[in-house]
Amino acid sequence: MDVYGIPFSVIPFKGRPVDGPPPDDRPKNHVFAMDERKGFEMRFPVVENYVVALERNRIKADIDGMEGLRLEPDETPTAVFVKPQVGYQIGNPSLAGGFLAESQDREEYYRSTHPQTIRFEIARRVVWNLTEGTGRGTAKFRLRSRHQLFPQVCRFVTDYAARKVNFRGCHPCELGLERYVMVTVERLTDAILPDDTQGEPPLLPILNRYKPIGSTSEVNFKTTRPCQPTMRSHLNQVVMDTQRWEQSAAFFLERLAAHNKVVVCYARNDHLEFSIPYEYLGVSHAYFPDFLVLLADGSTLLLEIKGDENNQDRAKHQATKRWLAAVNHWGKLGRWRFHVCRDPQMLEREMTHLFANG
Repeated sequence: MDVYGIPFSVIPFKGRPVDGPPPDDRPKNHVFAMDERKGFEMRFPVVENYVVALERNRIKADIDGMEGLRLEPDETPTAVFVKPQVGYQIGNPSLAGGFLAESQDREEYYRSTHPQTIRFEIARRVVWNLTEGTGRGTAKFRLRSRHQLFPQVCRFVTDYAARKVNFRGCHPCELGLERYVMVTVERLTDAILPDDTQGEPPLLPILNRYKPIGSTSEVNFKTTRPCQPTMRSHLNQVVMDTQRWEQSAAFFLERLAAHNKVVVCYARNDHLEFSIPYEYLGVSHAYFPDFLVLLADGSTLLLEIKGDENNQDRAKHQATKRWLAAVNHWGKLGRWRFHVCRDPQMLEREMTHLFANG
């Protein structure tokens, strides 16, 4: 409160600024795991990295199942008008003035670069990513590995560029821009797995040394965000980051669980600390799927509620597929699956179809 009267110098006091924001007095919702719902507890592995131990240098990649790449000429223009300027100009820049405007484009780059050169460079970077840190400490083994891996990776790059890259009318050499090269290299590195049908050891996860397994029983926090109570979750409430998306998804998951046909229980991935490591444009990130859903067949579904997608979202989804391959080969916490729902109103139908098709 503000005090009016005789100021006492012996009692320091500072009133609240009149033009400052008021203190946050919104009610806080307590989200925690309920002991009486112990049967709905969900556990997950805490994956930090992966083990790749090639013995015969045989690899595979599901190109059709990979996330696509969409070029963005609206963010990286392929042509622009420029005009020389001498001195200074009063007012907003315009095309008027004493010099002619010229068009700058990448035609010279297109003429001097062959698309195959770009594909070879992408393959070279992918092979380097696959062989870095392997070779059992001898450079000879690394050289032999790269020599054997490059033709296989080059075929993957060619197929990916032909089938999964949306050029949006741009020249094929646009794929050679550094931002697209980095995304393609990261995407292929995540998609390429040891070919276990040819005798290679499968991809396996590296778990956190101090906390290999996480659980919904550890969730306990308070938030000012709106929440919705649950009935078929180990957690007492579901936090709503948006007004409709998470709310609709939680409603349909509750209804599916109530009928006990498709869903057994679920948990919102908020303060659950379940994340999937991935890289985008050379920077390490962590992806947090929206929901963990235990299905009636015993498998666990990672559910993402997503509207519009960008290239970073596709990088998350590609890294999730790599995570699934490693964790399912590990096999100690059952089978894991992944699904992206782009319309919550279709979630019930999609979940039923997903469960029916295994």
